[in-house]
Amino acid sequence: MTIRPSVIGTAITPMSRRDRTAEDMAHQVVAEALADAGVDPADVGLVIFANATAGRLVDQGCIRGQSFLRQSGLRHAAIMNVDNSCGGGASAMHLATLATRAGERNVLAVGVEKMWTGSRTETLAGIEDGVPLVERIKMHETLENPSGSVLMALNAGWARLQMEERGATTEQFAAAAVKARRHAALNPDAQFREEVTLEQVLASPEIVAPLTRLMCSSFTDGAAAAVLSPEDRVGAPRIRSTTVRSGNGDIDYHERLAEAAVAAWEAAGVSPDEVDVVELHDATSPEELFALESLGFYKPGDAGPATLAGETAVGGRGPTVNTSGGLVGRGHPLGATGIAQIVELTRQLRGQAGTRQVPGATLAMAANTGGIIGKDAAFIGIHVVEAG
Repeated sequence: MTIRPSVIGTAITPMSRRDRTAEDMAHQVVAEALADAGVDPADVGLVIFANATAGRLVDQGCIRGQSFLRQSGLRHAAIMNVDNSCGGGASAMHLATLATRAGERNVLAVGVEKMWTGSRTETLAGIEDGVPLVERIKMHETLENPSGSVLMALNAGWARLQMEERGATTEQFAAAAVKARRHAALNPDAQFREEVTLEQVLASPEIVAPLTRLMCSSFTDGAAAAVLSPEDRVGAPRIRSTTVRSGNGDIDYHERLAEAAVAAWEAAGVSPDEVDVVELHDATSPEELFALESLGFYKPGDAGPATLAGETAVGGRGPTVNTSGGLVGRGHPLGATGIAQIVELTRQLRGQAGTRQVPGATLAMAANTGGIIGKDAAFIGIHVVEAG
């Protein structure tokens, strides 16, 4: 019988600050997650530590977990480091799940990202490290734009594709951004806590058409942690399945996501219509709609109208999407994002999400991606989580 690891403790930092060090954020979430789990630091056997940009931005290229957690009291823990661009958090969760299934008693997944060090150019370069060098050069030759972000230009291309082939509209994209900020306003840990209107989203500065500023995720400093145990604990959500894939450029990003989703539903033994809440990788608001369709929650072209009608918001018909605010509202600290998703789903499945609580939530999905290979996803990590 396959063990379904219990998520016995979680923690997350407020993501609206830029004055904290990676060490400070790491120590906070480890201490708080272990306290939530009732586990002494000395009783942790394994730590999986995710980070994407420390090598470029804070001059810590290797042994990042050991460096940032040296004062955390983890006397007996082995620390393994994961760098998988924006998908590092889901990568850490996958490895932590496998280790727990193998019998490791207390496994800690930690993601930390210090993205703002004063140089916007360097931060953009750190994000673009998730693309092979030869392709980065080509992207700058073909996708260069006033915003300076070639990855936003790539996302803009996907948004235009949705408009051309699936009938999506800028109003639907804006509706996803409005929902993200509304949910974030209910989340004390979110980067952006003010609601916005559809008109404000559409009128905000253009990044790359059809993307406006309020449709895009921002540089975020933040950290998140989760403690996994092989033992059932009353009220502790369980990891029902973990599914990962890496692309090689053979197919499109969203085809790869759809393939991974089919495998995830099969592994979990459930279907999309059974899911109450989903945290997905909305690097931009149009991407939320594309991902919802790729993951199987909606047929092609249906996610936009459903979002505009309020179906994916708290109190809507569901599935409820990105109750945390998602990457657009909560923030996107690259290596921590996939674990931040698990923190939010744990709160939802415990019934501890406050005013953004989805009533009666018992089944959830987290989908986190990272890096680009050609127009393919370099990494996809999907976790299906059930109430304990």
